[in-house]
Amino acid sequence: MLAAGAVGLVALGTTAEPHALSAVEQRMVVDAVAAACREHRAGLLVGAHTAPELRALAGRPEVTAALCLVPPFLRPGEEAVLAHYARLAEESPVPLVAYHVPYRTGQQLGVSTLRRLAGLPGLVGVKHAVGGIDADTIALLADPPSGFAVLCGEDAYASPLLALGAAGGILASAHLVTADYAELVSAWRSGDVARARPLGHRLAALSAALFAEPNPAVVKAVLHAQGRIPTPLVRPPLLPATSTATARALTCLARVPAVPV
Repeated sequence: MLAAGAVGLVALGTTAEPHALSAVEQRMVVDAVAAACREHRAGLLVGAHTAPELRALAGRPEVTAALCLVPPFLRPGEEAVLAHYARLAEESPVPLVAYHVPYRTGQQLGVSTLRRLAGLPGLVGVKHAVGGIDADTIALLADPPSGFAVLCGEDAYASPLLALGAAGGILASAHLVTADYAELVSAWRSGDVARARPLGHRLAALSAALFAEPNPAVVKAVLHAQGRIPTPLVRPPLLPATSTATARALTCLARVPAVPV
């Protein structure tokens, strides 16, 4: 992925099934991904959501930032979310990227709160996954905070968010077509609409097929079908992808023309 144009990797994000990994397995994952990032001089985000998890990242020079989820389930309110991130930033040895996914956490954040979040010391970006492009998204990207990266966190919306000015994306689909997503980012940044728009449409169709069943089941099934990983299995409570979903994703993948690496 790094050789194909990704500027960094994420370890222990949602797609990595961290809920099902032991502490030993989690360290093994971070060690392996950190080694790859060190070799390629690439950035590394690590999923870490508590002060102890953040403090454990000390002494890992490869770690660029920690990916920290908005507190889930409790819906503590926007002021409490800001206080939460301020506390974590004080404890963290690395900068933080907030993971805003309200349809999973139950906590909405309006554009004014996102701007205040961007102003907190130690907060350098947001993984934006709000389930669409709403008025707050438009307002945020119309005047993005300086030094604060808005990263698309939902594969189907990568192209329109890049068109609006997002800095990049954290995208599970890029496991399969890294060079194509790198090309998409490059095309929108250069204003090459004729190149970006059709590629974005094809990648959106692929991402819809890859997320037809709970992530990362279909992604892993396709990687296995390609011979790139040894098993398509996921851990409970997830179930492996169905053969129908896998076949549909492989068909969509074949329709995305390969970008030279």
